[in-house]
Amino acid sequence: MPDASRNSTARVLPDLMILPERVLSGPGKLAELPAEAHRFGSRGLLVHGRAFGDREAALLANAPARFAASVFRHRGGEPTLDQVDELRAAIRETQAEWVAAVGGGSVIDLAKAAALLVRAAQPAQAYQDGAPVESDGLPFLAVPTTAGTGSEATINTVLTNTRTGAKKSIRDPRMMARVVILDPQLLATCPPAVIAASGLDALTQAVEAYTSRGATPFSDGLALQGLRLVAGHLEAVYRDAQAAETGGLLAGSFITGVALSFARLGVVHGLAHPLGSLYHVPHGLVCAVCLPHAIAFNRDAMGAKYDALSAAVGLDLLDAVAGLNARLGLRSPFAGQAVRSRETLIAETLASGSTKSNPRPVTRADVEWFLDRLFALGPT
Repeated sequence: MPDASRNSTARVLPDLMILPERVLSGPGKLAELPAEAHRFGSRGLLVHGRAFGDREAALLANAPARFAASVFRHRGGEPTLDQVDELRAAIRETQAEWVAAVGGGSVIDLAKAAALLVRAAQPAQAYQDGAPVESDGLPFLAVPTTAGTGSEATINTVLTNTRTGAKKSIRDPRMMARVVILDPQLLATCPPAVIAASGLDALTQAVEAYTSRGATPFSDGLALQGLRLVAGHLEAVYRDAQAAETGGLLAGSFITGVALSFARLGVVHGLAHPLGSLYHVPHGLVCAVCLPHAIAFNRDAMGAKYDALSAAVGLDLLDAVAGLNARLGLRSPFAGQAVRSRETLIAETLASGSTKSNPRPVTRADVEWFLDRLFALGPT
């Protein structure tokens, strides 16, 4: 069986390194968004989620002179191709010169896709199906209000086709945010359940990026540091979203996003996309309940990297993840249910680029093994 601890020795650096142009980090940094956006033009479109109304008004009231920003509110749920096309039309109508997203992973994924595709000729589905994007998009700025997805640091967006139910990525280097603002004060109103699920998403990204077939020593350092920060701060923020640890958790989420963008992921994310789409379960929760099974499945293939991950969290990795899930109240939403569309779930998991980057090769029988355990009665 291959040893994931050897995967990173062939290359020291990723083949392509793309990072945000500017990253601002610290309490109150949201106030700098208008000035940062103004560098790209006087007219823009601000995309936000449901919990941002009061901050948005204050932000725009203190904007620089000759600054005009229209607003677009994401209705909630995970982003769809239709929503991207709707947002593209709004960007054109407002003649925006830049797009800024202030929200969770769904808001950021929606806005970054629309910013890239605003000048493209075809519907968003064509690009999800593999068509090359014909033209450059608009400058994109990202301000995460949850700590987990790392979308502000990646060159891909995950979108759902509501007609087929398929949940797939669009990847393009031009999707990278020009500016990222990490303001821990924005986590203050985040519900505990969202903090828990988002945090396990970030923790999963750290584990999978570190053990991915695409890992390098460069991405390994990022993944381990992201894991330490997320594991060390998540429970405190879950108990109190205004705790001092919010800055560390938000930083850890960003770092794991950078790590995965250079290394890819693994079978948890291969499973999470079709399962989340079919059962309408939040992505972070799917990752949380899949991760213990993936650790058990991959343990031998991880080799010495398993020990390094365990050292980073302070105890055996599998015990740490199982215990964290229990303390944060993360339970399987699949337990005791029938497996619907089994063949589709298997096919989409095996086709996923994340699954193909898993440290241990994944077969049809292996996906069956995961489904049997995820849908069994009893604890995760």
